[in-house]
Amino acid sequence: MTAPVFLVTGGSRGIGEAIARSAAAAGFQVLLTYAGRADAAAAVVAAIRAGGGTAEAVQADTGKPEDVAKMFAAADKLGRLGAFVYNGGITGGVGRLADQDDATLAKVIEVNLTGALIGSREAIRRMSTRLGGQGGSIVLISSLAARLGAPAQHCWYAASKGGIDSLVIGLAKEVAAEGIRVNGVSPGPILTEIHAPGRLEAVVDTLPMKRIGEPQEVADAVMYLVSDGASYVAGANIEVGGAR
Repeated sequence: MTAPVFLVTGGSRGIGEAIARSAAAAGFQVLLTYAGRADAAAAVVAAIRAGGGTAEAVQADTGKPEDVAKMFAAADKLGRLGAFVYNGGITGGVGRLADQDDATLAKVIEVNLTGALIGSREAIRRMSTRLGGQGGSIVLISSLAARLGAPAQHCWYAASKGGIDSLVIGLAKEVAAEGIRVNGVSPGPILTEIHAPGRLEAVVDTLPMKRIGEPQEVADAVMYLVSDGASYVAGANIEVGGAR
């Protein structure tokens, strides 16, 4: 029997790459998306295949509905969608809200929240037992910024992730009886390229654990949520932030 498809957005680097590799190791067919780094995506796919796994990559700007449709069409060609992880996210830079232009704010909302809404909708249409599907798992990657607010850094990014947190709560209840479990993961400071240069070094001494998190630590939380071991876990949001 063909393994279910595991679709992860932003899977060419950082947290997304760690999730893609972990999903392949768990036996899923992996479909990862990338926005612009085709070389990085190809490297992840090659590494998964070299390890005996199955992986494909598709270019998609998850802030564009037509690209979201394209990535789900690619998933449909592979087989049944079993898991969808929305990992797309941009900060739009660092600064104060008063200094940001309309285009920056719109793009952050499009990529971080609108894409998650459209992507979740498409995943549900494929997974829902009410609609003829076989169930599945959706995990939305949020951020501790939603709780902390990120003042004078990128509060607009925090606001978009606050929307993700609300989506997890409401959507989990909406589709719980349709064989779909919806959960969230909220990373704290993780060693990825999303952070401005020097930011992680500047905050490390303020962190309770006195260290920065690793992408694999976030991936492990995601893989727990999509596993059978989390069969009664829905509407949860796991913080991977070292007690921050």
